[in-house]
Amino acid sequence: MEKKVALITGIGGQDGSYLAELLLKKGYIVRGIIRRASWPNTKRIDHLNIERSKESAVAPFFIRYADLSDAISIRAVLEEFKPDEIYNLASQSHVGISFKCPESTLNFNALGPLRILDAIRDMKLDCKYYQASSSEMFGISPPPQNEETPMLPQSPYGIAKLAAFHTTKMYRNAYGIFASNGILFNHESPRRGLNFVTKKITRGIADIIVGNKKKIVLGNLDAKRDWGFSKEYVEAMWKILQHDKPDDFVISTKETHTVREFVEEGFNLMGLDWKNFVEVSDMYKRPAEVPVLLGDSSKAEKVLGWKPKTKFKELVHMMVAYDLKERMEQLGYLPIEPNVKKSDEFYIEKGRELAKKLKKHKWQIELDGTSPFLQERKKNL
Repeated sequence: MEKKVALITGIGGQDGSYLAELLLKKGYIVRGIIRRASWPNTKRIDHLNIERSKESAVAPFFIRYADLSDAISIRAVLEEFKPDEIYNLASQSHVGISFKCPESTLNFNALGPLRILDAIRDMKLDCKYYQASSSEMFGISPPPQNEETPMLPQSPYGIAKLAAFHTTKMYRNAYGIFASNGILFNHESPRRGLNFVTKKITRGIADIIVGNKKKIVLGNLDAKRDWGFSKEYVEAMWKILQHDKPDDFVISTKETHTVREFVEEGFNLMGLDWKNFVEVSDMYKRPAEVPVLLGDSSKAEKVLGWKPKTKFKELVHMMVAYDLKERMEQLGYLPIEPNVKKSDEFYIEKGRELAKKLKKHKWQIELDGTSPFLQERKKNL
């Protein structure tokens, strides 16, 4: 039996890397595209052994440079790979940044999917297409939000994703393309990008614990989001394309938590009061806010048999543990042991040990450099 070929756009992101791992385990030939950058942006997929010497039609995995703003490059990879399944995960993925870069956000997030879908139509490719849609499309619609909820986006990002959502449906209905939307609510992981609020919190906690910084500066602590685990959400993507007909599905946990709760849970793991380490700044508040996102994924549960397993506290726990491990190894608090796997709880406990050195009500590095963290660091380096 011939192996299926999957093309993943945005394969360098957290979702792309988890999806590549999943599909390789399922026996797919996996191809990915990334944008060219002057600094390598393949950290999340380097472990999949990208070697140019192994690039051949039967190699399990390799990547190409291409860009959703460049229709020629898109067509070139489609002609080369002739994929059975296309997972379009590439985008300008930060809602806040979309207010600063609205034109490029619409170019990548709205016109990019159009370029792919129109190439599929024009080339008459026999393939399935998955569009990474977003809960941000719902905007200010009251929760819970499902496939029938009116969409009232409040950002250039949400507007662009909504355009791509409808473009996908139009190409499905007008041209008979197997094109489906996964309307994914917020999903996080240790591989989350550094400027997303969840990663900013967990990385910030790790930096505070090892003495790299004094505080975390955040925006709207009252925003409520439905947070799931990226590794589980990519399984839903795959299930959507294995369904017998193209359709649209909300993927969520059916739970909502505030940014404040995320912060509190992270600091609680260290035995610390978050109020001593967090500041709020209007600089990080958006011109138009989305107050509550809460997904109703009943359709995915019923039709696809998909359910999330990882709960909110587990997600925070794994992200804090990952960032503690990385920071403590970087600064010599722990040895780097590539072939040794330790539990998340091991790193949480090590973080708690360092956290005990923090003052209860304030934290300040003295001008003479006598901070207990600096002393600890000097001792370990």
